[in-house]
Amino acid sequence: MTTTAHAVQPERGFSTAEFEQRLANAQALMKQQGFDLLLLTTEAEIRYFSGFLTLFWQSPTRPWFLLLPAHGNPVAVIPGIGEEIMRKTWISDIRTWSSPQPEDEGVSLLTETIRELLQRNSKNAKIGLTKGAESTIRMPLEDLERLQALLSNCQWQNCTPIIRQLRMVKSAAEIAKLRHICTITSTTFAQAKQLFHIGQPLDEAFRAFKIAMLQNGADDVPYLVGGADQGGYGDVISPPQPTPLAAGDVLMLDTGAVFDGYYCDFDRNFAFEHASDAAKRAYITLHKATDAGFAAIKPGNTCAQVFQAMQAVIEEAGGGSGGVGRMGHGLGMQLTEWPSNMLSDQTVIEENMVLTLEPSMSITEGKIMVHEENLVVHADSAEYLSQRAPSELPIL
Repeated sequence: MTTTAHAVQPERGFSTAEFEQRLANAQALMKQQGFDLLLLTTEAEIRYFSGFLTLFWQSPTRPWFLLLPAHGNPVAVIPGIGEEIMRKTWISDIRTWSSPQPEDEGVSLLTETIRELLQRNSKNAKIGLTKGAESTIRMPLEDLERLQALLSNCQWQNCTPIIRQLRMVKSAAEIAKLRHICTITSTTFAQAKQLFHIGQPLDEAFRAFKIAMLQNGADDVPYLVGGADQGGYGDVISPPQPTPLAAGDVLMLDTGAVFDGYYCDFDRNFAFEHASDAAKRAYITLHKATDAGFAAIKPGNTCAQVFQAMQAVIEEAGGGSGGVGRMGHGLGMQLTEWPSNMLSDQTVIEENMVLTLEPSMSITEGKIMVHEENLVVHADSAEYLSQRAPSELPIL
């Protein structure tokens, strides 16, 4: 399968049964690896197990904690300001403190709760923290050190592999949300002729695209980057400048838009009036490289094999790497997730993973091109969630 039909907007949120299954999966892995408790502190992990969805994470003032015991349901230890929202989730055991309280920002309550869950016998208990690659611990380091001192009999071990294994494979409900935001974004990119024109300042082009995304049904567009210049662009992450679009420019927009807390992440390239032969060749090469990566995405293959399939096409065409270090990644509750399509990543592809394909290459000195698509892995093949880009560089 290579394309997707227009998706009907899925229901928001998830059933209690889905959260119960996520917890059961986590506790099975905890048992295998000897963990007594997982301490989760970041937005994605807390939301994954609770359904707690709020933009309040943008404030760094307050920490938030979710405890996953080896047996029983999760326990939320959170600032009082979040209690009402948390009570709308399936979490029933919610403990709060008045915050901000810098002298004791939940540490005492968290310590007491952990001891209770460990049945006051914390000696040699194994507590998991997300300490691995592409993870963080979202609390002040001083508070973490204080917590570990108060629970000095515990072993504090890395649980990132558990979280990574769970979140890499999506449920049907998660895939439905990802499909929907990809459809919205594909619809918006298809409006390029109405959105972009010569003489339009680049920052206004970005603004027009964001407005159209919201009008088409996206909840938000927290990530929109790209560039435009003659025959290609120099980088893909700078904020847009007010430079007017001109004939011969290649415009690229790469968007991470959101529906119900789930991201799309793909780009589109457009030229104005005409394009250089080098830009046209690069576009065709990257399109073919994406096809090769798509063909390599099957359960049992590795991310390294997907990378090699794409890189072989680029090398055969005489193109060099765009220098971004990888050619795609996992996708879901975060704009980028594990794994990575790169030579060193031996992650085995599984059914129901959602991935991006993102080959890139140099066009001329100082100019690059990037092409990106989103897809879901099925039992014997893959399916594009983004509407496949045209095989030749679109000219506006």
